[in-house]
Amino acid sequence: MIVDRERWVLSEQAGRVLASLDSDLSGHCSVETHSAALELSTSPHATVGAAVAELGRLRVRLAHDVRAFGLAAAAAGVHPGELVERAHAPPAGRYQLVHRTMRGIARREPTFALHVHVGVPDGDSAIVLMNRLRAHLPLLLALSASSPLWQGRPTGLASNRTVLFQAFPRTGIPRCFESYADWVRTVDTLIASEAIPEPTFLWWDVRPQPRFGTVEVRIMDAQPRLEATAALCALIQSLARLELETGFASPTLIDAQEVLAENRFLASRDGVEAEFVDPVGRRRVPLAALLAEVLVAAAPHAAALGATTQLADVVKLVSAPEARRQEGIAARAGVGAVVCDLVESYDPGGETTTGEPASSRFTRDR
Repeated sequence: MIVDRERWVLSEQAGRVLASLDSDLSGHCSVETHSAALELSTSPHATVGAAVAELGRLRVRLAHDVRAFGLAAAAAGVHPGELVERAHAPPAGRYQLVHRTMRGIARREPTFALHVHVGVPDGDSAIVLMNRLRAHLPLLLALSASSPLWQGRPTGLASNRTVLFQAFPRTGIPRCFESYADWVRTVDTLIASEAIPEPTFLWWDVRPQPRFGTVEVRIMDAQPRLEATAALCALIQSLARLELETGFASPTLIDAQEVLAENRFLASRDGVEAEFVDPVGRRRVPLAALLAEVLVAAAPHAAALGATTQLADVVKLVSAPEARRQEGIAARAGVGAVVCDLVESYDPGGETTTGEPASSRFTRDR
């Protein structure tokens, strides 16, 4: 999110910022649905550590470059404060089309998500992985929840972004597909009927991305801290290898579309405090218990992928949940302090407009 450094509100200057970036950084940066949002994308990497290291460098460079415009960069599921400017679409043709077809839905304030791509060998493997990862999506959402505040007020939801974004069509957890051919037939029908122009207009929580040869996990809130991003990436990559090589998710849960939808809601509402529906035992299971089983199963795969250190940090997302942290800051010091903290978390070595570290200003304001 692009933030005004004086008022800590969203600033619709993404296009101006993008035009000023050097070619190296701009190659990893693109406009998003709203003019107060930019997307940073890493190159493909074999390991989580390498990908997150690059993302860290990109964050620092972007935070430094936007400072020249009196702006700051930050990340969370939504901006916690009030929207003081009307949300506009960037001039890029794709997003003008989104705003024309989505109308008032697209003109709502922007949301911010973390998308993780996992390479797969072929189309049918992508469908197998997508089907099986569906069972894990509520867990990933709960762990990532970082948007408890909206327009300056607590919502009672850990991930308000999820609720805001699901006003769009073609969102949520997709159905199971029989094969890659089944997926192609479905997408071709939507394209041929001119319902969508191309497959990336399917904004599901997980989807194949044939252009890259990946499965893209999209359900998570954007993360203020790089370490949290690394932990979530490690969990996804390890789960992908686990599900493709040996399988872990219960077939009953994979096929229980209504249960998955309910668990998705519970995750958005309660975050890491969620108790998920177990369709086999017909009971509710606390996230902590479910996560403990998942981490044991995923650990050998994390070791094979060189992601053991990052996977170990997943437990910190439970012991120090981001949504509750933001709520605590807001209660003590106000929403402005939350935004200031998000800016500091995005670029811990950065400065506020006063020239002092953001942490110093936040401590003083608090």
